[in-house]
Amino acid sequence: MKQILVISGKGGTGKTVISGAFAALADNKVLVDCDVDAANLHLLLQPEIKERNLFKCGATAYISKEKCTQCGLCRELCRFDAITKDFEIDAIACEGCAFCEFACPADAIEMREDVSGEWFISETRFGTFVHAKLGIAKENSGKLVSLIRQRAKEIANKQGCAWIIIDGAPGIGCPVIASLSGVDCAVVVTEPTLSGMHDADRVIKVARHFNTPVKIVINKYDLNVEMAERIESYFRERDIPVIGMIPFDKVVVDATVQGKTVVEYSNREMKQILSGIWDLVQV
Repeated sequence: MKQILVISGKGGTGKTVISGAFAALADNKVLVDCDVDAANLHLLLQPEIKERNLFKCGATAYISKEKCTQCGLCRELCRFDAITKDFEIDAIACEGCAFCEFACPADAIEMREDVSGEWFISETRFGTFVHAKLGIAKENSGKLVSLIRQRAKEIANKQGCAWIIIDGAPGIGCPVIASLSGVDCAVVVTEPTLSGMHDADRVIKVARHFNTPVKIVINKYDLNVEMAERIESYFRERDIPVIGMIPFDKVVVDATVQGKTVVEYSNREMKQILSGIWDLVQV
């Protein structure tokens, strides 16, 4: 079983479009969306949720009105000003450090585990899909990514799958780092702009830190052919293969509006290009 991760140094490069194409082209696979802060692969896969689970992580203080003597020690010690003058907890300000719980002489404070999001196991027309949704302003996206990746690996082993196709998050933050560990290949999708080149270079450096093999796809290359050639030359000089140059095509927008992958909806040329990229990913 091999794990293929599709990532990008910045948002808007077309990463999820390519992940969707791989989902349609790969046989015998499990699909994962690790962009838990802003998941969107489900828009193309239209999953039917079979299992829904709460993601619990972190804790918030709770003050018992019956036990509290209002001595004021907790308010004095809380460096986050999370305790109001009425001795109630401001859940947004509370950082979950538990200092107040340890300090309270009346044993009136306890830490209660937070529900930080949800994760799902679904079925799609392409197979099993594991995905998640982190709550608004919640933390620990990396931990949630690790959780759903582990669940996907268990499912893939049970089903005897050959592939795990992972749609990662943009950038170089915690969810990207959690997505990178242990994958067999990271496909970095970039665009023919200076920022696209810069941010692709950053995420490649992160991938190489984890000794993850990297391959490049330049999306919408024909919008700036000169820049696309510059990006291709830059990465080839660094022994990073550019395995695809995808032209701009309105069919991508049309397919997305219809809730389909480009491979399902596309004209023959676009399907051949994406199929060729998938072939090179497998090498």
